[in-house]
Amino acid sequence: MGILGPLTVRLNGQSIVPSAGKPRQLLALLAIRAERVVTVPTLMEEIWGDAIPKSAATTLQTYILHLRRKVTAALRADGPGCGPGRDGDAKEVLTTCFGGYRLAVRPEDSDLREFQSLAVRGSTALEAGDPRAASVTLERALGLWRGPALVDVPVGRVLGVEVLGMEEQRTRVLEQRIEADLLLGRHASLLAELRMLVARHPMNENLAAQLMTALYRSGGVWRALEVFQELRRTLIEELGVEPSHRLQRLHQAVLSGEPGLELEWERAQYAGPSLMRT
Repeated sequence: MGILGPLTVRLNGQSIVPSAGKPRQLLALLAIRAERVVTVPTLMEEIWGDAIPKSAATTLQTYILHLRRKVTAALRADGPGCGPGRDGDAKEVLTTCFGGYRLAVRPEDSDLREFQSLAVRGSTALEAGDPRAASVTLERALGLWRGPALVDVPVGRVLGVEVLGMEEQRTRVLEQRIEADLLLGRHASLLAELRMLVARHPMNENLAAQLMTALYRSGGVWRALEVFQELRRTLIEELGVEPSHRLQRLHQAVLSGEPGLELEWERAQYAGPSLMRT
């Protein structure tokens, strides 16, 4: 089951993803919350937001029927001998529960769950002082992404929150993987990636700090200072705030060329990028 990119849900090797937008939305939400009941009001909110029509209940049932037909077609792909009774199996895959519906597929078979599991393992390795294992594990987690989450699915209010959470997890894992690579002395090879990331996320203090660190260690002191000034201008213009105290301390350390900058920065990073926001 693929969520980290285009939506993919297969039974017996057959896709059950519908081409129509709203049934696809329903399947995506049911897949993210696999083996959990998704209530009818939640499904309606996803599809229609605040503009729920009077015919919503009937229309929702039609969408569910459409999904079950896709499930039935996939189950019948087993071959001959699969008669009309297979409709009952479809209702076991997409079950009606009190107040909602549940997709009865193993959540651990999804790329989202695998990503989350690898992210925890990588974070644990980093905190335990093993940046090499952390880098490898976190890179494996990031490699599961095939594009933006649910890139081919119309996203309503409920899915929008789910996607935002997944993208935030992805950014956090990326920051940790870069942190591990900095601890391994890979600052020079990180420069191009970090420049691109800072350009994409101009108000992300963690990425800016990592780029400053990589530039400083590569001998680009003035470029590191330039990164800080650009971030400061952006934060003031967009939010009316100064960079965090943590980032200002890093800026001062770069300015003064403190001999222990690298060691102190590495120690701070083990406490987690969240310190950058204090």
